[in-house]
Amino acid sequence: MTGIIRTTWHNAEVLSNQRWTERLLTLRIRTEALPFTAGQFVTLRLPIPTADGTELVAKSYSLINAPDEEALEIFYNIVPNGKLSNALAQLQPGDSLEISQPAKGFFVLDEIPAVPNLWMIATGTGLGPYLSILKTPQPWQRFQKIVLVHGVPLVNELAYADLIQTFATQYPEQFRFISCVTREANAHGLEGRITTHLESGTLEQTAGTTITADDTHVMLCGNHNMLNDMKALLGNRGMQRHLRHKPGHITTEQYF
Repeated sequence: MTGIIRTTWHNAEVLSNQRWTERLLTLRIRTEALPFTAGQFVTLRLPIPTADGTELVAKSYSLINAPDEEALEIFYNIVPNGKLSNALAQLQPGDSLEISQPAKGFFVLDEIPAVPNLWMIATGTGLGPYLSILKTPQPWQRFQKIVLVHGVPLVNELAYADLIQTFATQYPEQFRFISCVTREANAHGLEGRITTHLESGTLEQTAGTTITADDTHVMLCGNHNMLNDMKALLGNRGMQRHLRHKPGHITTEQYF
């Protein structure tokens, strides 16, 4: 009989709360040692004032830091009328919050079958788990080609540009980054939706790598519209969701 892994809550201290835009922030926190696998998520919890006192509000977020980094890092967006995201945005260095242990989730490379090419496709803060994964040696040792695609409405929402450039500089033949901006001009990438560029062939042409069921695995992380549309388009190519009992070509993590 397998034992049940129970969630415990630990206190964490805010180190910084960097604001990229009015709605996008990165929270860095410190807590006791938190072992995890790159790509996993934790749950943050805060007491939120109410008319009757306080309410404990919790939400799950992917970790952006690599497992060997001491500070934990969360890339998040402020949701209109979102109790927790608005409260997180008000946190200052030295403030405290609670974090769940252990980390959870199967959006990790250990779950990905052996193929030459890996595509990591994200919208918005769905970029986060890919950054954690790319900070580790594993993807660079396993895949011949890695393509990271990030879709956002506005150019200033293309966060972590410096970090992504370090991957491109260190692995120029192995790594390709493509940005897709939907609401304004994008001098250094594509304009329009990721799905539109997949349909037209522009995405693969820009990457210099094709997406086929024979040699590619696609990770999708972001809003449900992108996930649903991408799964349909990839399905037309004979690609299906990857399951432990039924190997496939697509692994997903949905952000709301």
